[in-house]
Amino acid sequence: MNRQIKFRAWHILFGPKGPMQGMVHGKASSILALAEMSPDEYIVEQYTGLKDANGKEIYEGDILAWHSNIYRKHDWAGFVLYRGAGFAVQESDKSYSSPEWLDCACRKDANIIEVIGNVHDNPELLEADK
Repeated sequence: MNRQIKFRAWHILFGPKGPMQGMVHGKASSILALAEMSPDEYIVEQYTGLKDANGKEIYEGDILAWHSNIYRKHDWAGFVLYRGAGFAVQESDKSYSSPEWLDCACRKDANIIEVIGNVHDNPELLEADK
């Protein structure tokens, strides 16, 4: 598999709600900006090499939505994380997809995935599904 290695970084503002709630709404502007910060001040997320149904790149921390007529017969959402030997989608505390499922769901002929947000800017999207 030939894929481009890319990352995005989120600068953290440590506040009373913890690092994820105090996220700056924006990505670090350059690798030089990251070099000037402590590693405790940012979160780095890797590009999965996959794109959603609209051609948007999928990164760790993205919230994905999809509809399943076969498995659950409803819409559901989960977020992308690196697990085991690849990228998976976590729907709940105990439910994960396999990396193979995510890869298959993003293929052009069967793309059912859509990026609807990320865990930093849109955590409420995950709460709504519980």
